Amino acid sequence: MSKLVPVILCGGSGTRLWPRSRASKPKPFLPLVGETTLFQATLERCPATDGFGAPVVVTGTAHLEHVEEQLGDRPGAEIIVEPCARNTAAAIALAALRLPEDAVMLVCPSDHYIGDAKAFADAACTAADLAQQGWLVSFGIEATAPETGFGYLKRGEAISDQAFRTAQFVEKPDLERAKSFLAEGIYAWNGGIFAFRVGDFLKELEAHRPQILAAVRKAVEGGSSDGHRFHPDAAAFAAVESESVDYAVMENTGRAAMVPADMAWSDIGNWQALHTARDRDELGNATRGPVELVDCRNVLVDSDGPRVSVIGLEDVYVVVDGDDIMITTAAGAQKVGKLSGAVNQ
Repeated sequence: MSKLVPVILCGGSGTRLWPRSRASKPKPFLPLVGETTLFQATLERCPATDGFGAPVVVTGTAHLEHVEEQLGDRPGAEIIVEPCARNTAAAIALAALRLPEDAVMLVCPSDHYIGDAKAFADAACTAADLAQQGWLVSFGIEATAPETGFGYLKRGEAISDQAFRTAQFVEKPDLERAKSFLAEGIYAWNGGIFAFRVGDFLKELEAHRPQILAAVRKAVEGGSSDGHRFHPDAAAFAAVESESVDYAVMENTGRAAMVPADMAWSDIGNWQALHTARDRDELGNATRGPVELVDCRNVLVDSDGPRVSVIGLEDVYVVVDGDDIMITTAAGAQKVGKLSGAVNQ
């Protein structure tokens, strides 16, 4: 495969995994599954020894310190510091305009968990080959449950044994529709991982959202470098429209392809998803810190200090972070981000 350049998008408001994740240090920078942080694990999945190029990390000033600390001394790595958040179309365009036209970008969120690194690498190889042929590729993550929190990709005609045209990008469905997607077997989750050649991406952005490309180009042309950091012009970047790459490009291009990926993926989107990603005992319990459980089933307890003792509960999550304690049922995990402690950080 040609050299794939990992473009790692780092951000987040730290609300859905409150109180462990916070606006000052959101989930990419926390060791939520295993000992490494999600950001470090993303970097480690793209090693130079497997043909990956030096990473380009796109982040905001609020998280620059965490990125610097966890990126370490990677030769050739660049950090693009966004003056403000303008969604994924602009973030990816920033990276594209800093790379050669013939480079192949592998766009990765920094806050996902992937349990099978080999399956990820295999999918990345396939995606890179397709990108070389002019396709704009999404990873189609195998749907294992009727999830209503993800967008979906509908599989179209085969391009090869391992790749298909993307017939349709589907918004987050309701439960009945998600169940029908699962039953049909031709829908995958859209995990927000993409591969495309720089020149092809910029051409499609120019065709479908010329105003976004023009504004980002102006910000890059007026920007300045500071060692391995690049700072786009703040005033020009503030004028960029905020739109996701899915809406701006992927849903509009006639060259959308998907590579199926069964790689034990999770977006760690809430405490229930994190509970599923962690090692659990035979009763489905997962604990961190000083914890005692008696007659519990499917309970998660995560404490950074005080001893937590739980008796006779099922499907409950308890999180202790400093002076904050959050307790929810599994069913209530989706609402954690609406708590005043999470919102008013």
